[in-house]
Amino acid sequence: MEEVNIREVRVNDMDQLIPLCQAHAEYEKSEYTAEGKFIRMAAVLFSDKSPLKCIVAESEGRLIGYVTYMKQFSTWDVSYYVYMDCLYLEEEARGKGIGKQLMSCVVNYANEEYCRQIQWHTPTFNKGAIKFYRNLGAFSKQKERFFLDLKD
Repeated sequence: MEEVNIREVRVNDMDQLIPLCQAHAEYEKSEYTAEGKFIRMAAVLFSDKSPLKCIVAESEGRLIGYVTYMKQFSTWDVSYYVYMDCLYLEEEARGKGIGKQLMSCVVNYANEEYCRQIQWHTPTFNKGAIKFYRNLGAFSKQKERFFLDLKD
């Protein structure tokens, strides 16, 4: 793998980002359909008012990973935190420090925004991710995540 460029997502990355999102969902054994996601994701990512941030890892002109995150508020802590929605690297990109570089971007953003914490979820079967996060000094809380689908 050649040199890796860590940078903010661009509009012309969408045709590579959506397949990465699909690969991430499949890796986590979740359903995913790419239909309509290109336009909707671009509309969210490139809106001036969107809280969603996205950093990509690029090698040889190809996206090999991404992280998405946003600033949120904790009522219990009465403080802001950053919620990291996704962190994904293609298999050949894992174990090379790229995940740490992406996490560093999230940490820098959290510090710039005066957030006291970063939170995220990962499936319990994703032992590689759990080891990676624990090596960063992160800890977990046991909770169940619920979903309530609403009509469009």
